[in-house]
Amino acid sequence: MRTTGRQVLRRSIAGQRRSVALAALLTAGHQGGEALVPVVIGVVIDQAIANGSVSTLLLWLAVLGVLFAALSTSYRLGARFGERAAERAAHDLRLDLGRRVLHPGGVAESGTLAGELVSIATSDAKRVGTVNGVLPFGVAGLAGLLVSAVALLTMSLPLGLLVLLGTPPMLYLAHLIGKPLERRSEAEQERSAFASGVATDLVAGLRVLKGIGAERAAVDRYRRTSQDSLRATLRAARAQAWHNGALLALTGIFIAVVALVGGNLAAAGDISVGDLVAAVGLAQYLITPFTIFSWVNGELAQGRASATRIADVLDAPPAVGAGDATLPVPAAGHVKLSALSRGALRDVAFEARPGELLGVVVTDPAAATDLLDCLGRAADPAGGSVSVDSVDLSTVDPGRVREVVLVAAHDADLFAGTVADNVTSGPLAAEAMSAAAVDEVASALPDGAATAVTERGRSLSGGQRQRVALARALAADAPVLVLHDPTTAVDTVTEARIAAGLAELRRGRTTILVTTSPALLAAADRVVLLDDGRVAGEGLHAELAGRPDYRAAVLA
Repeated sequence: MRTTGRQVLRRSIAGQRRSVALAALLTAGHQGGEALVPVVIGVVIDQAIANGSVSTLLLWLAVLGVLFAALSTSYRLGARFGERAAERAAHDLRLDLGRRVLHPGGVAESGTLAGELVSIATSDAKRVGTVNGVLPFGVAGLAGLLVSAVALLTMSLPLGLLVLLGTPPMLYLAHLIGKPLERRSEAEQERSAFASGVATDLVAGLRVLKGIGAERAAVDRYRRTSQDSLRATLRAARAQAWHNGALLALTGIFIAVVALVGGNLAAAGDISVGDLVAAVGLAQYLITPFTIFSWVNGELAQGRASATRIADVLDAPPAVGAGDATLPVPAAGHVKLSALSRGALRDVAFEARPGELLGVVVTDPAAATDLLDCLGRAADPAGGSVSVDSVDLSTVDPGRVREVVLVAAHDADLFAGTVADNVTSGPLAAEAMSAAAVDEVASALPDGAATAVTERGRSLSGGQRQRVALARALAADAPVLVLHDPTTAVDTVTEARIAAGLAELRRGRTTILVTTSPALLAAADRVVLLDDGRVAGEGLHAELAGRPDYRAAVLA
């Protein structure tokens, strides 16, 4: 069933129902007390001042003191519980979004810029979380209105009925007034998130842009995107201003009517002077709950828009489904492709035997991408199968597949931290760093392996990043390791050393090298050639070197 924005909001509120309920109870007490203040003042006028009783005056002043102390305490505690509910709800949403984006089934991040996902997980999650913080105040506003209506009913039936019967239409009109704000808020968030995504992409590719002299085009693109975002923000701001102004005018008219009716009743002698003061005070107090309703309605409108964007990410169907089959433990690592077809691949059939170092030369980059996706179960084949130890991977949960088959992409990013931090997550960290020639990288850095690495490893050269990423993959010691062009940015001498180190470290473990590197292919036990998406030949590197198609792909 499709996840909707309403469901996201409901789940968010349900997850914090205890804190929201406590906040609502406390803030309702605060607003109820606020409504009682003019009532108590009216009583003071009628029972103390009108009668000239000092003791009665002191008594009611003490009551007012206790009332104000209770107001202060209830507001502070209620606001604290409300803020806790808002922050925890936003945190839970960020966790849900993180789990969905990182889910082995994939797809949540497909077609969405990284910056957009960050915006959804921060700004949108905060707006939805804020709904938990403002709802108690909405309940408090209703409590204040109810207390006001009861107080007015005890003074005068017409005044009480006016408030009780006039409030529902006011709330409905407030809801209608908030609709344009909701629509424009959603557009504002979409434009803002897209601008963040474009900015993130431009910063990530800054070196490339400078290298090809495309700075001006990049700036122009971001300017257009930023201007679109600005226009959407201004439209949302205008909608917010219209929304607040319309509700303020509506509230003012309602309060004026209450004050007018109360004044006429006092003039006719139907209510006392104290009741008139209380009625006028209550009429002025009514500004507070209606201001609260205006604020809550605006936050709800923005929260609903953000919840819809969050629901779109959470509801993204996975690229691959779950499976109930299991892989052997420990896995031997026998990989077999049978009549595999997907994208650029056509009836591909070959196998990597347990412990074998298999080289795969693919003449079409698209076919290489499709092959890697199928091997790591980022996508399922359109036809045929990929199996490990005779178990079809399409029947295995993708999380379990990733535990057995590690696909190290060509463009793997590094994490912020140190060089060692990027490698030491695996059991063979030291050996992996040596095999990938990261020890040479460390020796050239000011603090060796303890040298800090900036985001995505941008402080390192392309070759250094590639070696650290390779060491990280080797350190994991996966039963099946698939490497895609792991040495394209290193020199030939280093590449030869890496080829020897890789073969030594992975002895007894299945390794598939999707590459066109002669040094790596020479170290392979066997090489498979895929041309035009089909298996065109297999054998040793030296044997295949005599083929024109192989030479064109590897030795050209």
